[in-house]
Amino acid sequence: MDSSKLTPFLTVRDHSVSGEDFELLKDQALDMLVTFPKPEGAYLARYYESEDYISHTDAKRSLFEKAYHIVKSRALRKKVKLINSFGPKGIILDIGAGTGDFLITAKNEGWNVLGIEPNAKARETASKKGVPFAENDDSLNDSAFDVISMWHVLEHVPDVKKQIATLSRLIKPNGTVLIAVPNFNSYDAKYYGSFWAAYDVPRHLTHFSKTAIKTLFEAHEFRLEKILPMKYDAFYVSLLSEKYKTGRMNFVKAFMTGLRSNWNGRRNMEYSSHIYVLKSTKK
Repeated sequence: MDSSKLTPFLTVRDHSVSGEDFELLKDQALDMLVTFPKPEGAYLARYYESEDYISHTDAKRSLFEKAYHIVKSRALRKKVKLINSFGPKGIILDIGAGTGDFLITAKNEGWNVLGIEPNAKARETASKKGVPFAENDDSLNDSAFDVISMWHVLEHVPDVKKQIATLSRLIKPNGTVLIAVPNFNSYDAKYYGSFWAAYDVPRHLTHFSKTAIKTLFEAHEFRLEKILPMKYDAFYVSLLSEKYKTGRMNFVKAFMTGLRSNWNGRRNMEYSSHIYVLKSTKK
């Protein structure tokens, strides 16, 4: 993406690892933000080197982590209920599978499962649970999957258009792709501004709106079927945002902000995070 065509939007700090500041630049046509400068390769990997990176661990060391995993278990059941609604159970690929809990839940419901996970520690944890992994998506056959999911993963991908083209190659005709990403047009994003935890720079390289997802995927033979809210995210993100803003987790204030965000989402359909259900239109 040509950074000269982007306009300054916000300066955001990496609150969880480096303490460095990054710029968010806006693509007005797509209503999409990009993180600048964009770290790459081994340089990017160092920003994930934290024991507190919660999607790469099953740790339950604190009240926050315990609450996260309780909510996660409920969310997993809802995700599997969603994929069960698509029709006969086939094979599902989860890109960015983390510690494998979604795929294990889907496997227990009768799905054939396969994961991709670049983090060695998370992959090892998932493998011990019985999750099979592919080395990468380049090694996979065309039109091989009935469902492909990326749960809060697309925002981490260095080349979004290339990734969407790969999804189009791997999904079966009329197959379904599920994309879950944060929404910077939500109430909690606007309330917390530069302290909004879901910006998570520089690990989140791209920040999406409904317009951006629809436009990018339609250019690669997908039709946007529906947009679903992720209501738990408003509370989780608000709790982390309170910590970044004030230095402590104010559970009451975070809960109230999460409630307000979901209330506003009911009115304007701009929730803290969305699940996009996209159907392949290729022949």
